[in-house]
Amino acid sequence: MNRFLITVLILLVAGCTEPSSTTMTPGIRHKGFGTLPDGREATLYSITSPSGMNMEVTNYGGIITSLKVEDRDGRFDDVVLGFDHLEDYLSGSPYFGAIVGRYGNRISNGRFSLDGETYELAANDGQNHLHGGIQGFDKVLWDARPFSMGNEHGIIFEYDSPDGEEGYPGNLSAKVTYMMTADNRLIVSYQASTDKATPVNLTQHSYFNLAGPGSDSILDHVLMIAAEHITSVDAELIPTGDLLAVAGTPFDFRVPLVIGSRISETGAAGGQQLEVAGGYDHTYVLSGVGEGLRLAARVYEPTTGRIMEVTTREPGVQFYSGNFLDGNFSGKGGNVYADRSGFCLETQHFPDSPNQAGFPSTILQPGELYNTQTVFAFSTDADQ
Repeated sequence: MNRFLITVLILLVAGCTEPSSTTMTPGIRHKGFGTLPDGREATLYSITSPSGMNMEVTNYGGIITSLKVEDRDGRFDDVVLGFDHLEDYLSGSPYFGAIVGRYGNRISNGRFSLDGETYELAANDGQNHLHGGIQGFDKVLWDARPFSMGNEHGIIFEYDSPDGEEGYPGNLSAKVTYMMTADNRLIVSYQASTDKATPVNLTQHSYFNLAGPGSDSILDHVLMIAAEHITSVDAELIPTGDLLAVAGTPFDFRVPLVIGSRISETGAAGGQQLEVAGGYDHTYVLSGVGEGLRLAARVYEPTTGRIMEVTTREPGVQFYSGNFLDGNFSGKGGNVYADRSGFCLETQHFPDSPNQAGFPSTILQPGELYNTQTVFAFSTDADQ
């Protein structure tokens, strides 16, 4: 199937028509963001919604470098962690704001078998494979097209991953769309097609701190996750294959709970999972799979009144409490990102699914369309 027909099919499935794309798209500005080691130029796009919400994103890694949203008093602040300059992303970043692929999260021993053949991937997290490998989708230069549809503005990112890249089989054509709406939603849509069976598990890896710049902790944020189980993990954060019920454990966020209230309860029931991960770094198993967009998580920051709701079509969401931030990253405006200064809610399929027969499959077959979506909706307690 040629690329034109694939694009038409994607748009029909998504239920929309191809948006207009120009270099002077209303609501979108762009400028140079620096030079890659191979001489190619990265671009930084600034997208502003009619409500004033603003996102800056670069075609290097599809990285959201800034996301400014309103608080209860009408003040706009940047609520994502990141860097001011491309060089900082190039020299080492814990996936701040990036598109992650081909496979978000871990694959045990950097190996999986498919259709009678074993594939060896890069071991970039101990002996395991993490977030697509050494040169994952977070480190490639995506083709980018800005678009507008009425009051909705966004960027379409496209990347063709060749057969064998990072050890994965098949030529994979990936398309990720960021769209900002007038009602303060960031809609992230993912599509992909392949000419050979391959695992695909794309996600968005922004670190959030709804208190804004200079806030050194997310432990006072109030979190709800609509899940009754997590995927339990071993000492290397690889799923054991078992699902752990959250009831009666520090992982129970079915009712809103302050993130820091139970994060140190390693001696509680289920607390050994906190100990092995150094905090929260687990996939929550969401209910209602196959029912379209549904609520995965809701976060409230009491000092600013900001609220973020995450809805998704994915079966899981990885809640990560910034356990590996250690103060070695000096971010935007010179802010130092210390332990637990940001959190992630990465909507995705489960880790190590290619090696776990009991997990929902992540194998994309030729002729199939990978098509999923996640929405980050922002509001304040003044809107309630």
